[in-house]
Amino acid sequence: MENEKTIAVLNTLITINNDRIEGYETASKETEEQDLKTLFAHFIATSQKCKQELMNEVSKLGGTVAEGTLTIGKFFRVWMDVKAALTGKDRKAILNSCEYGEDIAKDTYEKALKNDVENLNVEQQTMIKAQHTLLKGDHDKVKSMSNLAMVD
Repeated sequence: MENEKTIAVLNTLITINNDRIEGYETASKETEEQDLKTLFAHFIATSQKCKQELMNEVSKLGGTVAEGTLTIGKFFRVWMDVKAALTGKDRKAILNSCEYGEDIAKDTYEKALKNDVENLNVEQQTMIKAQHTLLKGDHDKVKSMSNLAMVD
């Protein structure tokens, strides 16, 4: 197991959490609905917790913590801004945008657990699996709300 590869995996997960934080800050600004603002605040807190754990691990390994976001995250935020503007802050559109971002976050964690497991020690794998479970729960909540918004 090489430290550089481990740090790269952890930094990828840090950036996806940065994307979630920025994406949900944007989403929170785009909605007037208090239940969504509360939900997005919860999602931001989840990603801040995950990010802090990942940053601690990168620091333990002597690496430099990634800053900023992934290009795809920037795309998610821009797309959400455009969607919100076009749809007049429509609940369904905002939730669809969030679901799209959650799919990317979930996939990023799944790829790390599938493709990079040899670069992660048992403790790191356990931490990432636990974070994946948290993010999957957030994903499922957004998907459920999005499906309900479709019915309304």
